[in-house]
Amino acid sequence: MNPEFVAPGKGPWELETTHFSRPVSRFAGETYADGFVKGFSSGTARYGLLLDHLKPAISHDFIYMQPAPFMAPEGAMKPPPAPVLWLLTRLHPKMRARIAQSDRAFAEKQWRKDLETWDTVDKPAAIEKHLALQMIDVTALSDDALVDHLAECRDHAIAMVGQHHKYTATAIVPIGDFLAHTVAWTGAHPGEVCRLLQGSSPISNGFAAEELGKVGEALAANPQAAERLRSGPPAEAIATLSEDPDVGSAVRAYVEAVQHRSVGYDVGDVNAGEMPELLAGAMLAAAAGPTASTLDDAAVAALRAKVPAEHQAQFDELLAEARFTNRIRDERGVFSDGWATGIARRAVLEVGRRLAERGLLRTPEHAPDLTYDELVSLLRDGTGPSADEAAAHHEWRTTKTVADAPPFLNAMPPEPPPVDLLPAKARRAANATNIMLMTLFATSEEANSETVLHGLSVNDGTYEGTARLVTGSAEFGKIQQGDVLVTRNTSPYFNVVLPLLGAIVTDRGGQLSHAAIVAREYGIPGVVGTRDATTTIPDGARVRVDGATGEVHLLGTS
Repeated sequence: MNPEFVAPGKGPWELETTHFSRPVSRFAGETYADGFVKGFSSGTARYGLLLDHLKPAISHDFIYMQPAPFMAPEGAMKPPPAPVLWLLTRLHPKMRARIAQSDRAFAEKQWRKDLETWDTVDKPAAIEKHLALQMIDVTALSDDALVDHLAECRDHAIAMVGQHHKYTATAIVPIGDFLAHTVAWTGAHPGEVCRLLQGSSPISNGFAAEELGKVGEALAANPQAAERLRSGPPAEAIATLSEDPDVGSAVRAYVEAVQHRSVGYDVGDVNAGEMPELLAGAMLAAAAGPTASTLDDAAVAALRAKVPAEHQAQFDELLAEARFTNRIRDERGVFSDGWATGIARRAVLEVGRRLAERGLLRTPEHAPDLTYDELVSLLRDGTGPSADEAAAHHEWRTTKTVADAPPFLNAMPPEPPPVDLLPAKARRAANATNIMLMTLFATSEEANSETVLHGLSVNDGTYEGTARLVTGSAEFGKIQQGDVLVTRNTSPYFNVVLPLLGAIVTDRGGQLSHAAIVAREYGIPGVVGTRDATTTIPDGARVRVDGATGEVHLLGTS
């Protein structure tokens, strides 16, 4: 029986289902909120957006969000009446300054400044810190030193959540601007326009794509090594190949690059290095040759021809800016909180290992389901939640999904105000944000049946294969080469499984969801936003994914 959900504050709250399909761990719940708000609001300020940030809160370990418009009183999420909004955006000094900043952001191409900062400052500094933390042998630390390391990992995770969302507006505005203008000029569906971004985000081809490519080349040149990897127990085979004089350096470089990366957003999610069977499969897939998509020049020409002649030069410019910026969408997570979360997980599990040895936890895997203070207290003097309490938290997190929580608390969030109420200089950013959010989250509205699901097509092509139902990161290990990933939603950290997939099908997400991006970048059929795939398609079923029609056909069950 589920508990009663109470809103964490006044105003409407919406369940976060795009990034978290389950409850979050207690440890991760503490690290998320502060970094998220600080980073998100710094980005919206640079672009002068009238949405300041999304406010997160937790109810029974589920994350809920509340929109916080610029200058809105706490909890007052209902837009003011049209005359008040009209006056506020034109007369209030702070609002006028915010809108002027929005106008400057477009004129000065703020996203190019952001990418320069990312490439020269933030990403290098983050990588340096990640590497320094992961070089520490946590098993050799005293309890006191482990507590200090855990605190450093926690603080780093908070900072990296902030860094991720510092670039959220950067990932939204130029791409949304291109979508809004092109849809208005051509009447094309946003999905058709999104395909012109294909080939512009190399990071979306998978974790450590360069290192994986070198492993593939080494294995392709050494069939005996590839056979050892294929036939032996994955962990043993990888360890053996790491010492091989011909392929060892490539294998080590790839494993070292990915082993501490989380495949989720939570320290409760496994790291790539905890799934040797997945790493072995990715390396064998790479040996078969690279798979990636490129920009379809014919598609660009066809859509451009529909743009009125007087706007074609602007179309070219907007497309160039969108393609230039597109990589930040996945890079900001892969090099920020995706890595920091994995490093924090290693520290949390080491605390859990020691607590389990002392009989204070049933298993180290229950450690993420305690807060930082609880872990420290148990490690230092044995006081804190019982092993049974930690086990109960773990069971709740790993057996419940967003289907077990109400989608809204208090009320549904209101629609954003009509764009035409805003001053002219505020409309461009509003149009860009609105269409981007719609394209990120919209799902198919077509009715599904027991054997045919309707979603949004994100890549051409048809593929038949075995459906692999994945409801959490712990199930990644069962994915085999050529499987069809069926999941509620994906994150950038799912990229580690991309080399194995024949197609992707999701319940959630629109044409710019992460699943859609990786399907396009990896050149495989994808159908997103089916709503019901994970409740209709059994694990192991035979399915056909039709990228042209956006249909998924259930052909038979095992």
